[in-house]
Amino acid sequence: MTAVVVVTLYPFLNIVARSFSTEEEILAGRVNIVPRGFDLTTYRLVMSDDLFWTNYRNTVVYTVTATIISIVLTTCYAYVLSKKHLRGRGLLIGIAVFTMFFSGGLIPNYVLVSGLGLRNTIWAVVLPNAINVFNLLVMKAFFESLPAELEEQAAVDGLGTYGTLLRIVLPLSKAVVATMVLFYAVAYWNSWFTAFLYLDRAELFPVTVYLRNLIAGATDATSTGSADTDVAQVAANIKAVTMVLTVVPILTVYPFVQRYFVSGVMLGAVKG
Repeated sequence: MTAVVVVTLYPFLNIVARSFSTEEEILAGRVNIVPRGFDLTTYRLVMSDDLFWTNYRNTVVYTVTATIISIVLTTCYAYVLSKKHLRGRGLLIGIAVFTMFFSGGLIPNYVLVSGLGLRNTIWAVVLPNAINVFNLLVMKAFFESLPAELEEQAAVDGLGTYGTLLRIVLPLSKAVVATMVLFYAVAYWNSWFTAFLYLDRAELFPVTVYLRNLIAGATDATSTGSADTDVAQVAANIKAVTMVLTVVPILTVYPFVQRYFVSGVMLGAVKG
């Protein structure tokens, strides 16, 4: 277990150390898990930019909004698919599984989003990937594992479909719902290509696109030989700083849902 912890923790500590080290030490390969030649130039340049904080706020808004929408849609769809007496159930499952292997393609998706008038809006980021089929199937399997007698008793007591879902099923599904929230939140937090594709205005970008552009700018400046000292420092450790700035918020959230994580995945897993 100690070896596993060391192997897992070392790369992360190395990234943190590189984010605080000077250009010379990084290029010389002398940085391990302790910063060498402590330097905050990259952090200072990034965090002093008002656009960075605007994009960071956008990321929080996009992630929270998209996660809520995804959880609602995935839960409703999975609950429907878990009912074996539902007419057309096989077709609905087939439609969902089909999208795991085939998609319309980049250009048709872009044309669709543009045609719906979603470009340069939050909906272009949160709607195209609102349902993840893997998460859908995990929740479906979990709902199928719940005793049918619970819902039968709820119907006897006068609860309808929505009442049963909200008052009986969901309170028993906290583990799998928390797991799905974590999956969706991490995916949306780290996503950048969707926003890069559908958003044109810098003030609408999430922080991942901001940092991607910063990396590209620093790389271009150094490749042309026109980089000053600050830009050279940014180019040396911008990737490490990017990872630290994007991972820290998820690390602060993860401990609160960790206790649900393993049980949620296992409860929704296919059992032999």
